[in-house]
Amino acid sequence: MLKFYDRRNELTLLEKIGQKSVETAQMTFVVGRRRIGKTSLLVSSVTGKKAIYFFVEKKNEALLCEEFVDEIQNKLNVTVYGMMRTFKEVFGYLMNLSQNENFTLLIDEFQEFQNINPAIYGEMQNLWDKHKSNSKLNLILCGSVYSLMKRIFENAKEPLFGRATARLHLKSFDIKTVKEIVADNYPKFTNEDLLAFYLFTGGVAKYVELFVDAKVFTAKKIVNEIFSANSLFLNEGKNVLIDEFGKDYGNYFSILMLIASSKTSRSEMESIMGSTLGGYLDRLENEFGLITKIRPMLSKPAGKVVKYRIDDNFLNFWFRFIYKYRGAIEIENFDYVKNIIERDYNTYSGQILERYFRAKISAEENLSQIGSYWEKGNQNEIDIVALNEYEKTAVISEVKRQAKNINLKILEKKAENLVAKLKGYVIDFRGFSMDDM
Repeated sequence: MLKFYDRRNELTLLEKIGQKSVETAQMTFVVGRRRIGKTSLLVSSVTGKKAIYFFVEKKNEALLCEEFVDEIQNKLNVTVYGMMRTFKEVFGYLMNLSQNENFTLLIDEFQEFQNINPAIYGEMQNLWDKHKSNSKLNLILCGSVYSLMKRIFENAKEPLFGRATARLHLKSFDIKTVKEIVADNYPKFTNEDLLAFYLFTGGVAKYVELFVDAKVFTAKKIVNEIFSANSLFLNEGKNVLIDEFGKDYGNYFSILMLIASSKTSRSEMESIMGSTLGGYLDRLENEFGLITKIRPMLSKPAGKVVKYRIDDNFLNFWFRFIYKYRGAIEIENFDYVKNIIERDYNTYSGQILERYFRAKISAEENLSQIGSYWEKGNQNEIDIVALNEYEKTAVISEVKRQAKNINLKILEKKAENLVAKLKGYVIDFRGFSMDDM
């Protein structure tokens, strides 16, 4: 069992919200991709406190309410008289109860009410508006379908819009925590092992836990763990994303596969798929939070030179090697895919090493902006450009797996046009390799 790592900032925030709820009701909504550790964090935040936990399963509302009533009676030491067959009755009862005592109500997979009875959101809004000024309820609503949770709380047409008093977006472990986890569980790790662990988990708590439990920390062992009969990882992309995309998932999956395979411009993707993809790309970025639009540093905000990247390391790997070769995986020809990974690993992990250093530099240096740079036709590509606009300093960097392949003279030549745009800046040219992790 993985010990509880990091999350200090989130726990501090939840503690402050809990203290506020002693005076007046609080409503917090928590989002984050599946497997990121939302439930563990929330359960940990209420340990030893008066709290009830509702898990919203896809089942009949009356049956669900029966379970909720049991939880209320067990955790709050009260006797509930009469039947409660609707969530409106359960929530109304708790809003009443919270007028005299402070407690936390955690509702997990909150977006599932959409499938059970969508009217619940409006009913909750009415009860909340009516009773919140006299209530001491610490209400925490958590969900793993990012697009639905965002819509429930951030779309002006939805009943709960504007009702939340706090929002918490739980992200993956940062690289410092990933390094700490590897060091704790595999003290003899090399930088190659650290890169592999970061590449395959992306700091997502569940994957970290599965690899730690299986004691796999080298690239070879991790790949063998992923590509084995009955492996949880083989269907993971579908499990994480099908609820997000619904029936149209085929098009979204094809786009994500292309981006993961370095077809990162819209024109490349459209010529391969033979259709316009603007709407899909827009939703992948803004509704689902899965991709980011990247422009060269210092380019105009509306510039036409744009690439896309998948933000999540594991999903990037899944679309690049699992979804792309799903035919071989369906017939369990795992060796076929493993050979492709072995062939492409140095190039692919080199791209992830760039991400690693972007994250490392962002965490360690005082920056106003960080990104990459390239000119039309992918000319003069520069891996990392980091700026402090206040102090007028810039770091221009090349990232290579091996230090011997870094040539700062070539980097300076490639950066001539960029440097011309950075008049008055003190510029530091640097090379980063595996040795610097």
